[in-house]
Amino acid sequence: MKAYVLEGINNLVYKDVGKPQIKEDWVLVKVGAAGICSSDISRIYTDGTYHFPTIPGHEFAGRVVEVGKKVNTKWIGKKVAVFPLIPCKKCVQCLNKNYEMCEKYDYIGSRRDGAYAEYVAVPEWNLIGLDDNADMKEYALMEPLAVALHAIKKVKNIKNCSVNVIGTGMIAIASAMWAVKYGADNVSIIGRNNNKKMMINGIERINYKNYKEDEFIETADVVIEAVGSQESISNAIKFTKTAGELILMGNPHGNIVLDKNIYWRILRKQLNLVGTWNSSYESKEKCDWTEVKEAIEERDINVRKLITHILPKEELKRGLEIMKNHTESYSRIITVWTDEEIK
Repeated sequence: MKAYVLEGINNLVYKDVGKPQIKEDWVLVKVGAAGICSSDISRIYTDGTYHFPTIPGHEFAGRVVEVGKKVNTKWIGKKVAVFPLIPCKKCVQCLNKNYEMCEKYDYIGSRRDGAYAEYVAVPEWNLIGLDDNADMKEYALMEPLAVALHAIKKVKNIKNCSVNVIGTGMIAIASAMWAVKYGADNVSIIGRNNNKKMMINGIERINYKNYKEDEFIETADVVIEAVGSQESISNAIKFTKTAGELILMGNPHGNIVLDKNIYWRILRKQLNLVGTWNSSYESKEKCDWTEVKEAIEERDINVRKLITHILPKEELKRGLEIMKNHTESYSRIITVWTDEEIK
């Protein structure tokens, strides 16, 4: 099969590799569509994965083509999305079904081979079954949509609240969309350039504000920090109302050092700070992922608003370069791996 293999930092090679072997309770998924996450940029170009070689890619949907001997054959031929975190099922958090906080988890696309390939092996437990007419380009976004939803669910009561989302990445925009769906009154996305202003303002009930240009940014009841930089976190503290809620979601770019006066604002405004990580998943119960699936099916979340590029698998490196060098305005770049998804 063809796959993009990370053989070392900044050394991604498109080549022929062997098809994955599956365990008795795993399945083989033929990848239909895979998204490029900003975390893939750092993994490929600067930080690396947990070992080399590794096939990156953790946002994807596909079709089951083979099952292990303990897996029901009903899965064969079925379209699926995949929760990429593989929990140990033994630690305290797993026993409490907080699988996203597993202490010894495995992860598709960083700790084991992922979806920038024609086929990927995954446990049956991680499968979300999709309708046969499902557009896999849309359902490949279930993972980042679930991460955004998970953050919004950390808010105590978002209904009728004002919300500022700091950041213009796809998960930031999705967080604003979920805030609207959950009943927030005044939702704004705050960025530092206007590249995505038109796209964001085209989403119903979401406003774009540039904190460098606007004379005054109103503070909000709830602030979602979705960048992970020192500047962004400092601004998030400024933009949160007294006694408001600040949800920290952005992956840190490096060490975060807060100015003393910024730190004082946390204390004197008595802010409620909450961290969020990944998303909730349970194969047989309602969770973030089942809610995302329902929202896509019912068009409560307009996924197409979040997709700016659809590229054939042969152009995945072009998509990576666009995101790495910001040569074009983008939200989510989707790569297509099967002919049925080229539309």
